[in-house]
Amino acid sequence: MPLSALALVLAAAFFHATWNLVLKKSPGGGISFFWLVAWVESLVYLPVAVFAVVATGYRPDALGILMMLGSAVIHVAYFAFLDRGYRSGDLSVVYPLARASGPLLTIIAAIVLIGERPAPLALAGALLIGGGAILLSGNPVAMLRKGGHGIGFALLTGAMIAVYTVWDRQAVAALLIPPIIYYWGSIVLRLVVTTPHALRQMPAVRSIWRDSRRAVLIVALLSPLSYCLALFAMKLAPLSYVAPARETSILIAALYGTHLLKEGDAPRRVTAALLMVLGLAGIALA
Repeated sequence: MPLSALALVLAAAFFHATWNLVLKKSPGGGISFFWLVAWVESLVYLPVAVFAVVATGYRPDALGILMMLGSAVIHVAYFAFLDRGYRSGDLSVVYPLARASGPLLTIIAAIVLIGERPAPLALAGALLIGGGAILLSGNPVAMLRKGGHGIGFALLTGAMIAVYTVWDRQAVAALLIPPIIYYWGSIVLRLVVTTPHALRQMPAVRSIWRDSRRAVLIVALLSPLSYCLALFAMKLAPLSYVAPARETSILIAALYGTHLLKEGDAPRRVTAALLMVLGLAGIALA
């Protein structure tokens, strides 16, 4: 993997773990929360999208709009499952399980659907990252007892990660849609998709904006930033390398859990972190 792509992926991982911590700590959630997030995202990143249109001269055709709409629908499902997981399970359970299952499914999809053939060292690195992520969750039996309701939503979130990663990679790498324009378009279409629900839940929307405005603003800033950095990395390196390397966000989330959420169990976390570092090294050297 080129060092430029690796730097983009690591920055994306940091921002991703940060907005997930904010979401977990936020008292409000659900589709209404992400409808507000989409509004803020669309306004904040509008100047960037306009600049990208002027700089690239890109104008979306019917296929480009269809890809953006598909991404919007997939991301709505992803956010809904992720939020439900956090409402019914712990950050240290839901986040690692979702992020570990996603890249492994993505690699399978990249091999089967796109025809990529990752090097054996990269595959070994992906497995080490996935194994480290699972280890961060602790004993599987204890994990089931502690967060059983969140596990199903975590796995559904992981499935959505695999789907949107393959879908969006095709849009920016195969169809050559500029990442900023593509993601901003998907945000606007996400607004279109979720507006009927938000209009029916306007009291909840007002309550979330009143009580969780700071969380909405942070998620709205960091979520698109982290994903756009990942999309740029996908233009520089194969999907089967980028997707597992993104999961270093689990290590960052583990540090957040240790120092901010006081989750403890340092030996297990250090062991898991070492596995992930070795996995990342395998991907970077492949």
